[in-house]
Amino acid sequence: MVYLAVTLFIVTLVFVIWQPRGLSIGWSAIGGAVLALVFHVVSFHDVISVTKIVWDATLAFVGIIITSTILDKTGFFEWAALKMARAANGDGRRVFLFVILLGAMVSAFFANDGAALILTPIVLEKVKLLKFDMKKMIPFIMASGFVADTTSLPLIVSNLVNIVSADYFHVGFLTYLAHMVVPDLFSLGASMLMLYLFFRRDIPERYNPNDLSDPSRAIVHHGMFRASWAILAVLLVGYILTELLHIPVSSVVGVIAIVFLIVGSRTRVIRPWNVIKEAPWAIVVFSIGMYVVVYGLRNAGLTTLLGHVIEGAAHDGLFAGTMAMGFLAAILSSVMNNLPTVMIDALAIHSTTETAATQHVLAYANVIGCDLGPKMTPIGSLATLLWLHVLGKKGITISWGRYFRTGIVLTIPTLFVTLSGLYVWSVVIG
Repeated sequence: MVYLAVTLFIVTLVFVIWQPRGLSIGWSAIGGAVLALVFHVVSFHDVISVTKIVWDATLAFVGIIITSTILDKTGFFEWAALKMARAANGDGRRVFLFVILLGAMVSAFFANDGAALILTPIVLEKVKLLKFDMKKMIPFIMASGFVADTTSLPLIVSNLVNIVSADYFHVGFLTYLAHMVVPDLFSLGASMLMLYLFFRRDIPERYNPNDLSDPSRAIVHHGMFRASWAILAVLLVGYILTELLHIPVSSVVGVIAIVFLIVGSRTRVIRPWNVIKEAPWAIVVFSIGMYVVVYGLRNAGLTTLLGHVIEGAAHDGLFAGTMAMGFLAAILSSVMNNLPTVMIDALAIHSTTETAATQHVLAYANVIGCDLGPKMTPIGSLATLLWLHVLGKKGITISWGRYFRTGIVLTIPTLFVTLSGLYVWSVVIG
């Protein structure tokens, strides 16, 4: 059973990452799930259990992507990028830091995948307008990809990983925010420092801000643009109410996405049906299928074994347990993708005999490891794969060798600082 479960998982993961002949990740994952059922690695009851765990996360993710796509079509993100580029007033180092801050904000509110899909081409277009050569463009390109994941910690909706873990451990929006906003600031600070130190020689000292167009020209429809701010404010209030009223995050995100579609259609800025068709529905199928395959590892006893490792580290103290959990999640995410990793680790944490409070800290450490750890390899997260895909369409190739060298150097210290921040903040708030 163990060998069969592991083999099915590896084969499914290979097809998800490889995507031969453009095979959808949804088909690969659902194929693995069907084989797991056929070979009795999982049961239909397990499928129902998995669906209960991931349905909210996947539907919320689709809603967030629809919302961010509409905002992109209205010129919202391009306006923000131009505003920041002009605010830097020709200072190359300052605009580099502003790009990181913009990436952090987009990732926080519109998920890491949204940042990778939307912000990357905007940043690329702007640095081209500033007449940067490839050597000067690389720091901005790498920064936009790096912060998409490393700063996707503060809100439940900032990363699909966050939603899955929060739902599994029954953590509400405000509770999650209270525990993770400070570690996210640690991650943002460490990311900015590491990126600057790594690329400082390639960042241009000056640029001509007059090469950039007026930010107001990026706005496609001013009425829609103004309405977007009001709708986003309602969305933030809705997030807060999800915990107070005990309602799923996806219900709030879904309503806001529908409102955006209606408003957009009336202003004729967007075509609702096209936006709906372009939504990542394959992620819904992928989530259920991949997690069914992962559940097979749990049935084979591998998550219990992993739980013993986690429990052993936690017995050496909360700091040791936090570090061990975070780095274990990071390593697993970097070699087998963070989406299956967060589920495997969540099941393992739940199998331990630690107190509920300790399990929650370990769960937060798991999220940090699964959010940051993927940056060590190109296959660690869907956001990175999407980022590489976007760059490829723009004619820019980042070799795996270069990515490894950059990713490992940037990620390890950033991960250590972020986990340290989680430990300190956990001690402070209890």
